Amino acid sequence: MAILVTGGAGYIGSVAVDDLIDGGQDVVVLDNLSRGFRTSVNEKAKFYEGDIGDREMVRRICGENDIEATMHFSAFAYVGESVEKPDLYYRNNTLATLELLNELIANDVKKFVFSSTCATYGEPQHIPIDEQHAQKPENPYGWSKLFVEQIMKDLDRAYGLRFVALRYFNACGATAKRGEHHDPETHLIPLILDAAAGKRPHISVFGGDYPTPDGTAIRDYIHVSDLSQAHLLAFDHLRKGGSSEFINLGNGQGFSVLEVIEAARRVTGKEIPVVIETRRAGDPSRLVGDATKARAMLGWKPQLTSLAQIIESAWRRYE
Repeated sequence: MAILVTGGAGYIGSVAVDDLIDGGQDVVVLDNLSRGFRTSVNEKAKFYEGDIGDREMVRRICGENDIEATMHFSAFAYVGESVEKPDLYYRNNTLATLELLNELIANDVKKFVFSSTCATYGEPQHIPIDEQHAQKPENPYGWSKLFVEQIMKDLDRAYGLRFVALRYFNACGATAKRGEHHDPETHLIPLILDAAAGKRPHISVFGGDYPTPDGTAIRDYIHVSDLSQAHLLAFDHLRKGGSSEFINLGNGQGFSVLEVIEAARRVTGKEIPVVIETRRAGDPSRLVGDATKARAMLGWKPQLTSLAQIIESAWRRYE
């Protein structure tokens, strides 16, 4: 049997595909390559170019392959863009996922691992954020994912869909084969390393007046390899008959933007100029996750938890 990985040409999805194949699993990838790259797909995976909302395509994949479960990474994930183009996010992240789920259920594929996000929580009421925290997204990206969470709950009750929604915090770092490559790039660590490598004149820091110790936003950073392993553990949970769950993935440590920049200076030995700019719309001041449930229920044990390890793994791709 095979695992269908949507978004398997993207940053996190491609790492998960590698890990699944390394574990002896047959993998089928569906990606429209609008934000992923064909060269990022493991050559041992069977690849289909198409949209997740194309039910005929999903039906064809299910007909041509013995699909056991789906790992769903396909999504647009730029907070700023979601504020500027909310319709794009609701159409791609929410409506297309509903079509995907409907077709999977019609083909009796009812195990579903979903890449959700801490953006569903919005501005924190307490830190660290656990799974019982109120969900009040600050931006359409967060809402687009929260709507899917509700859809999955309803489809579980109605049709027996079983899912694990992994609400993860800031994905970062690189493996020996894969690293971040977005167009445009908006993630902090690759932008910092671009500045360190001389590919940009400085790093822009959006907001220096947040209610945090140094005025810059605080985030919980988690290495892409650890994220991938959590998806494999979630699949194993469902394969063993486990219940539908919402689970945070984070390190439980918060680092400010300036702290990340300083860590990158130490790792790279570069000066890395900084320019403080105005805040971006929809950005909460502090997001730090409580991953107690992931550790207890999935047996998840992150291996690369320090900023130095994360940044070093990404910097190696520049050297």
